[in-house]
Amino acid sequence: MKYINKYSSLRNVLVLSMSFLIISSCTNDFAEINTNTNSIGSIGKAELPFLFTKAQDAVNWNGQVEQNLFADQYAQYVANNTSYFPTDRYEINFSWVSSVWSNLYIGVVPQLQSIFENTDSGSAEYALANIWWVYSFHRVTDYWGAIPYFNAGTPGTSVAYDSQDLIYDDFFKRLDDAVTVLEGKSGENAFGSYDIIYGGDVDKWIKFANTLRLRLAMRISNVNASKAKTEGEAAYASGVFETSPDDDAYALNNDADINPLSQMSEWNEFRMSASMESVLKGMDDPRISEYWIPAVESGTYEGLRNGLTVAQLSDPQNTAAANSHIGSRWTNPVSGGIGDYLSTPSNVMFTAEAYFLRAEGALLGWSMGGTAKELYEAGITHSMYQWGISDQAVIDDYISSTNTPVAPNDFLGSAPLSDVPVLFDGGDADIQLEQIALQKWVALFPDGVEAWADYRRRPTIGLYPVANSSNPDISDPTKDYIRRIPFLTQEYQSNTDAVGSAVNLLKVKADKINTPLWWDVN
Repeated sequence: MKYINKYSSLRNVLVLSMSFLIISSCTNDFAEINTNTNSIGSIGKAELPFLFTKAQDAVNWNGQVEQNLFADQYAQYVANNTSYFPTDRYEINFSWVSSVWSNLYIGVVPQLQSIFENTDSGSAEYALANIWWVYSFHRVTDYWGAIPYFNAGTPGTSVAYDSQDLIYDDFFKRLDDAVTVLEGKSGENAFGSYDIIYGGDVDKWIKFANTLRLRLAMRISNVNASKAKTEGEAAYASGVFETSPDDDAYALNNDADINPLSQMSEWNEFRMSASMESVLKGMDDPRISEYWIPAVESGTYEGLRNGLTVAQLSDPQNTAAANSHIGSRWTNPVSGGIGDYLSTPSNVMFTAEAYFLRAEGALLGWSMGGTAKELYEAGITHSMYQWGISDQAVIDDYISSTNTPVAPNDFLGSAPLSDVPVLFDGGDADIQLEQIALQKWVALFPDGVEAWADYRRRPTIGLYPVANSSNPDISDPTKDYIRRIPFLTQEYQSNTDAVGSAVNLLKVKADKINTPLWWDVN
């Protein structure tokens, strides 16, 4: 599937302008991040679109130190195959993951606050900034739990952390407010081509906001069922994603501002996980050739277990050549990829997820506009469309298949990940939930941030235990798994009192990797 980049030259035009605009918010001293994130200052309205581009781009989907070495591994989309990355064994490198923090508090917050300060609250621009605020923050709070939120961007020597339940309450309010504004501006445009996702199309942003609201509603369904139902039904009634690829959200890239996943692909530091191998091979999933390239040595799709030791990684079965490389759209032609792989758009959020959320909602008794079976099958169908698989006979054969995951051909001789088939079960709600969760996990690829969060919310599919844990918080990985990222070392050093108080906002008041987040009741 080849993408057409409608705004291919946009970021080249923005480089010098953005360097000028954000210079007052950048810092080389991490200790100043919490005190130097006030808005950019007095700017003209003509400069606001540049700031929105910057806020979008700062998320850095699939960035190595933000996502690939953490959430992508913990969602078991990829596994590490090098000796020098210990994060796959739950050893947290805070200097790497701090990029998630700085991207938000330097790359997003000042830009959006400047838009808030220089636009009317009833404008489409203000509404889009509100939506992006929620999208950006939900990815970060779902890493840590409590984070600085309500006072983010406020100058000071210390910035307080806020509890995740209050943050989520504000998410729902902001999204509701934004959609209310945008519904009165249907057909209009905000930020034009400086919006690198939808080109400023207000109607598409309404669906994006509602789909995000539905995602967040499902996230809290185990901890606040009544509010989840209210928010989820309101999101659906207002209009969520319905059609792939028309509604799907991609962030545009080009040869100057490249896709991080494409950039990493030729470093050969990660490969297909054994979990992906078990599911995609066992279910004879046609998406496997979109997600992965057959291993060089065998010509077959092969994955490895997460959490292998340095000694285990030295085994010939665990080398880069013995396992499957990321798919062709992110890969250099010399390794079987496409010519314009560096400009492959980044995955943001997709129609298939909306259908799987609705399918689960239907099982929970929410009004979702269809039965769980109908919505489950629509989720699979639109995921296939998203990845360029349009032959309906192929899709129908997959949906009706009784194939189940198989034992991966991995170093540890793992068992099949699951025993549920693709074909939707006729009556067992527990099996239906597992089927929805498994197909949703497949469809969310390569968004490890969302997949890891969704797994922690409902670990129905039972990903493999990591082979080894190097983190003392989890001595036996067969009995527990990583639930969050601990607070940053830099924050303990520069925002000491606030971090100390933040620990008390966590569910079990312990800053550990196995401390569940507020919405994680497992």
